[in-house]
Amino acid sequence: MKKPSNFGIRELAAHLGMAISTVSRAMNNSSEVSAETREKILDAAERLGYRPNQSGRSLRSGSTNAVALTMRTDTGRSVAGETFFMALSEGLQSVLADAGLDLIILPCASDQDENKFLYRAVDRKLADGFIISNVQRLDPRITYLQKWHVPFVSLGSSQTEGAYAALDLDFAGVAESAVQRLVERGHRRIALGLTAQETNNNYVFLEGFRRGLDRAGIKFDGALVLRLDDRITGGYELGSALLAMNVRPTAVVLIQETMAMGLYQRLGEAGLKTGRDLAVIGFRENPVCRYLEPPLTCFQIDLKRYGARLGDMIIAELKQAACGEFRSASTRDVWPMKLAPGESDPTQPSE
Repeated sequence: MKKPSNFGIRELAAHLGMAISTVSRAMNNSSEVSAETREKILDAAERLGYRPNQSGRSLRSGSTNAVALTMRTDTGRSVAGETFFMALSEGLQSVLADAGLDLIILPCASDQDENKFLYRAVDRKLADGFIISNVQRLDPRITYLQKWHVPFVSLGSSQTEGAYAALDLDFAGVAESAVQRLVERGHRRIALGLTAQETNNNYVFLEGFRRGLDRAGIKFDGALVLRLDDRITGGYELGSALLAMNVRPTAVVLIQETMAMGLYQRLGEAGLKTGRDLAVIGFRENPVCRYLEPPLTCFQIDLKRYGARLGDMIIAELKQAACGEFRSASTRDVWPMKLAPGESDPTQPSE
């Protein structure tokens, strides 16, 4: 049978000699329709190429069968052309697709308030669940999502009160490991480059940095902690700040690896060489830093697997919400990272 151009649920019901309501219930997996009848309807729908109108079904059920990932377009990695979110989304989309869900990416522009941006998306019911990024130390988006019982996962930890799920990279562990590596290579005066944002990872990274110093018996010096723009130019400014110090550090740890590009440039302009005159360790192995010379020492992560884990977590939140259950405690999943040795942090020559 050739399907007519306007073939819809009415035509399918007429073809089967059934009521439209019966066909509709079968398509929505209603228990009011017997398994035998449902199978007959679904077989006919498949044979005739009928597909239910998903937007109409969503309006009736209040479900979109989609998860939204919010992201800012003006972060240092995005501006530098790095594809962090695209690589993460590959694993995330794969897991969601297996569960019959779609991924929607909601980019928040630099001139938009990311809190209001999220509130509007939730109010418009753009998705069944949300993944929020660029998480602040105290993030009102988390409070808002909790208040309205919207399933979500925080891509990054926060000090915001309440029970919620969070997936984070091991910022503290990376910072502590970087300090330990530098100390083992003879460095005692180590600087830290953070971003100027109030993202919680700045504080977590600082905590790990201090812990590394404590373990090495090195006194923490707040003057060696600098907060800069979350981009390549921030690294250039960091270089200028380090060069201006009366007693220059011999090493620096960066929370944002793309800052290394600006730092390398500034050191070169001053006639200094990264590695020889200043040891540098970046946070994450990043494609845009691939051609730095000397190669940057940093830490690896499989972003596809990281995204897949994120998918598992948001699906668990959606299932819990579907059962009418709400979180009684927070869970924070910290993703480990592996050292990727470069040549930017050689042993400090003994004096």
